[in-house]
Amino acid sequence: MLRPRWTLHAEALFWRTLMGAGMTLHRMAPPVPPVPTFTRTIPSTLSPTRGAIPIVFYTPPSYATRNPAHKYPLLINFHGGGFTLGRATDDCRWAAAVVEQVGAVVASVDYRLAPEHPFPTAVEDGADAILHLLSNAGELGLDARRVGVSGFSAGGNMAFTTILRYEAALRAGARERCGQLRVVVAWYPSTDFTSSRELRRGTNTRPDKELPRLFTELFDASYLYPPKDVSMDDPYLSPGVAGGELLGVLPDEVLLWTCEWDELAAEGERFRVRLGEVGKRVGGRVVGGTAHAWDKSPNPVAGDAVRDEVYKEACGELRRVFGL
Repeated sequence: MLRPRWTLHAEALFWRTLMGAGMTLHRMAPPVPPVPTFTRTIPSTLSPTRGAIPIVFYTPPSYATRNPAHKYPLLINFHGGGFTLGRATDDCRWAAAVVEQVGAVVASVDYRLAPEHPFPTAVEDGADAILHLLSNAGELGLDARRVGVSGFSAGGNMAFTTILRYEAALRAGARERCGQLRVVVAWYPSTDFTSSRELRRGTNTRPDKELPRLFTELFDASYLYPPKDVSMDDPYLSPGVAGGELLGVLPDEVLLWTCEWDELAAEGERFRVRLGEVGKRVGGRVVGGTAHAWDKSPNPVAGDAVRDEVYKEACGELRRVFGL
């Protein structure tokens, strides 16, 4: 039986408030991450439901006085939260690492959330952000030939699906190709909704570390509402079961980090194999001894040595891909 949309909305607002408090604590731990340099809001064009899409930018110190001839690599990022919670600033520590260690600009997208905006609005907003950023790369001082897409959890799903939607928009003639997507960086992504939550939970070797059911039930009911209208094997929802020809449009380089104690790890590792089969170079690894969203600890007094190590590893790979 479908839950009334107003109950989903009320529950989402409650957890958004609590998650916001938790992310405030997350940002308080030393070293304190930077605040966004600036924000740009763009109109949605691909979704039939029109709206605004804020994009927050994190830039290197030299960006404010940049030489017009110098172009910065770009990483477009999508936050997590089950397509229902979260903000673009949640990944501020990842953005800080990329800015400092890669010298790239990070553009983090505040895509519209469910249940107010169910599937596929988030994917359409993400594709709109890619289209806008590549089309306006020159104005923004960005190198459109060195662009990557990253995301965490639901955002890790979007790191793949927004590219599929972006490529579809190009094929439909909505835009001209204005740049090159070089790499996907996906952190503990959801990739296969054809597997039920029960099957996913059954793959976790540490059930005590799994995502609470109250969250996953909220996420699925919100994003997939009404369920009868959503096919679970839709490639914009489940890239892990997409056809090889469709996956071929993804960048040649994929960096994928999964968590040992995560119900999404098994599908992520299946997708790693699948991507290799269609000719992608797949890096990253399983991060041992970690649960889902392990890098978003709300501890306000302590850093995270594992997070810093793995982020450094990812940034080294980005430098290689971007030829730095």
